[in-house]
Amino acid sequence: MSDVLDASPYDALLLLSFGGPEGPDDVVPFLENVTRGRGIPKERLKEVGQHYFQFGGVSPINDQNRALLDALREDFAEHGLDLPVYWGNRNWAPYLTDTLRDMVRDGRRRILVLATSAYASYSGCRQYRENLADALATLEKEGLELPKIDKLRHYFNHPGFVEPMVDGVIRSLDGLPEDVRDGAHIAFCTHSIPTAAADTSGPVEAHGDGGAYVAQHLDVARLIADAVRERTGVDHPWQLVYQSRSGAPHIPWLEPDICDHLEERKAAGVPAVVMAPIGFVSDHMEVLYDLDTEATAKAEELGLPVRRSATVGDDPRFAAAVRELVVERAAAESGRDVTRCALGALGPSHDLCPVGCCPARAPRPAAAGADSPYA
Repeated sequence: MSDVLDASPYDALLLLSFGGPEGPDDVVPFLENVTRGRGIPKERLKEVGQHYFQFGGVSPINDQNRALLDALREDFAEHGLDLPVYWGNRNWAPYLTDTLRDMVRDGRRRILVLATSAYASYSGCRQYRENLADALATLEKEGLELPKIDKLRHYFNHPGFVEPMVDGVIRSLDGLPEDVRDGAHIAFCTHSIPTAAADTSGPVEAHGDGGAYVAQHLDVARLIADAVRERTGVDHPWQLVYQSRSGAPHIPWLEPDICDHLEERKAAGVPAVVMAPIGFVSDHMEVLYDLDTEATAKAEELGLPVRRSATVGDDPRFAAAVRELVVERAAAESGRDVTRCALGALGPSHDLCPVGCCPARAPRPAAAGADSPYA
């Protein structure tokens, strides 16, 4: 990277996330936003919302995004990167459209987007791009001048994302009883998605069994497992597993589920398990409930010692990685020399999502890609 941190032609960074309720009264309206268009009755949403009500109706994701915003702004300021950072959500305040409107009124015309999803998938990438297109369409109807928007590449294999997770797994192993530590199994956890969505994730050439979604997670899991072996001298067995399945039961989703996996590992004689949520940027509700509550309860029922390692969150190394990705993309856009940092076998991801990447079941306009109507 250049010694001069130049973000031009970009004049702002947008942190784009999922959003979550911040009190009991928010839970059902939030879930209505998440499930809009699916015709799910309000009573069913109240049942689903019990996960949130158990924690006072508050999702931790918003506070975690605030902490990440602070970390990004601090890192940018310390390293002389003059780039304001905004925040918008898909499903709760601050809403994406409102934030983009504020950015336009603030004079922002070239915007980079950091999505809080590190991997390729419809829900983790293209759906955010569709949300951006929807927001731009609204601003266009309001007669506002539209900014040009680009999205930072997938950062699943950036050292600033991987290395904090390596530390988290090692801390979790150290937290296990000494007599079971060396024999511990590592369950690398991520959000399950429909197998059809996984198979078509990433560019067309990556489509196939599991697509880019599974391939990218497996690459990260290998990186972490290898680093743990190098630092501890112990070669821990591991497997990629899934959590947070939803939707109709007759539709195939990625398996095995973490709770089923814990049962299988116990039956196989594994003495302990570390759950490593590599598919998540922060400790939001899927981590807090599905792992810390549900999976941990299953492990206790089985008499299986278990620890859950930390997500990246607002780790300074992740903030530094975002800075590097911003400067990298700015250099590429300006025709300057660029070094793309990536670990593992897959190399750095594409800057521009190509046509056919992570397709939706029903085609919709998506910004910040080769097929964007807002070039």
